[in-house]
Amino acid sequence: MALKVYNTLTRTKEVFQPLEPGKVRMYVCGPTVYDRAHIGHAMSAIVFDIIRRYLEYSGYEVRFVMNYTDVDDKIIERAKQMGIDPFALAQRYIEDYQRNLAALNVKPATLNPRATQEMDFIINMIQKLIDAGVAYVVDGDVYYRVESYPEYGKLSGRKLETMNAGARVKVDDRKEHPMDFALWKAAKEGEPAWDSPWGKGRPGWHIECSAMNLHHLGEQIDIHGGGTDLIFPHHENEIAQTEALTHKPFARYWIHNGMLTFKSEKMSKSVGNMITIDEFLQEHPGDVMRLLVLNGSYRSPLTYSDEVLEQTEQAYRRLLSAKKPALPNAPGISPEKAQALIEAAQKAHAQFIESMDDDFNTAAAMAAIFELVKQINQARAEGATQAQLEPAQAMFNELTGVLGLQLEERAGAQTNADPFIDLLVAVRSELRAQKNWALSDKIRDELKALGVILEDSKDGTTWSWE
Repeated sequence: MALKVYNTLTRTKEVFQPLEPGKVRMYVCGPTVYDRAHIGHAMSAIVFDIIRRYLEYSGYEVRFVMNYTDVDDKIIERAKQMGIDPFALAQRYIEDYQRNLAALNVKPATLNPRATQEMDFIINMIQKLIDAGVAYVVDGDVYYRVESYPEYGKLSGRKLETMNAGARVKVDDRKEHPMDFALWKAAKEGEPAWDSPWGKGRPGWHIECSAMNLHHLGEQIDIHGGGTDLIFPHHENEIAQTEALTHKPFARYWIHNGMLTFKSEKMSKSVGNMITIDEFLQEHPGDVMRLLVLNGSYRSPLTYSDEVLEQTEQAYRRLLSAKKPALPNAPGISPEKAQALIEAAQKAHAQFIESMDDDFNTAAAMAAIFELVKQINQARAEGATQAQLEPAQAMFNELTGVLGLQLEERAGAQTNADPFIDLLVAVRSELRAQKNWALSDKIRDELKALGVILEDSKDGTTWSWE
């Protein structure tokens, strides 16, 4: 089965065929760095990290570019409030975000261009748009003529004549059309500004990404990614201004992740439900955030709640259980059962590939992995030796690694107590078989007090450090 991806532009799943065989040019819109990154940023970063990792696992060479918007109204306003230089503010939050990404095991981008470092290319692109007659200058500002691009609205499905100009764009009587958008903004007193043919100023948000794409990836790219909130107007405007110059399809596949919500309520500072990545990581391993993303569809909203988080933590502990070694003095299982375990690993691999090839269906891919976990734990409980567990555990490590899961026990978790815990779990299983529930529950509760979590299933009991 060939890899298929959902293309927002065509609203269909399409067979993935990059512009250049074996190579993928991928651009993802990064954050505007005016505050600490929140778990919504983490969700988007993890989604595209998973996509990138799977493409690389499939044999593609991926050139992955994620930008930083480091000059913006929000940055300038926040810097004024804090009484610091806006460039210093942006640098602080870029460093914070890079630290967060590392903690979430997100692979570093091939390049992280910044708007302030791309000014010559941005100005050059704007001038070309003016020369082409699709942009115009008004009092030091430069605007793009949306009516000059007949396909405007093709990504979002909106029609120009029915768009509500006041919904997201401040109406300016100097513009030829209410939906014309700024390519260059004339300087205001006390704000960062650069010299240009139209006077001092700074770029509009949309032109930055188009210029960085052209500079670092060329006239056409394979994948352009971002959140669904960027479809309009940001990505719509990127298409219009880029294709007005190149006269070529800008990106072959537009991939958008859903938004993170709190019980159907969008995360928002005004609502007071913002959780920063730092705050999340103080309480949970980075793998738990990644599992929250993996357990659903990347295109759907991700609901964040205490219940969902608890379920995800349980899933995390279940995954950790598959990495445990064989029981002490394990007698071994029959050759037939050992072969069945190998075949279970092969089946998990096949189902994993089939799922990921279906528009990166990580929920189905995780289902295949959890079935393998079940088979590993059952074989261990039946007395499989480490040599017999090894092939299945190697496959488990391979598949979880493709998804970026680290699955590392907490520091100091592996101790000399492990064999004794295994013994207590085995004794408890005997007590449960004898229906001695009081004593079996006492063992469970005492182990929990020591930080050991037991998980009972029809296939036996596994344990992990809390």
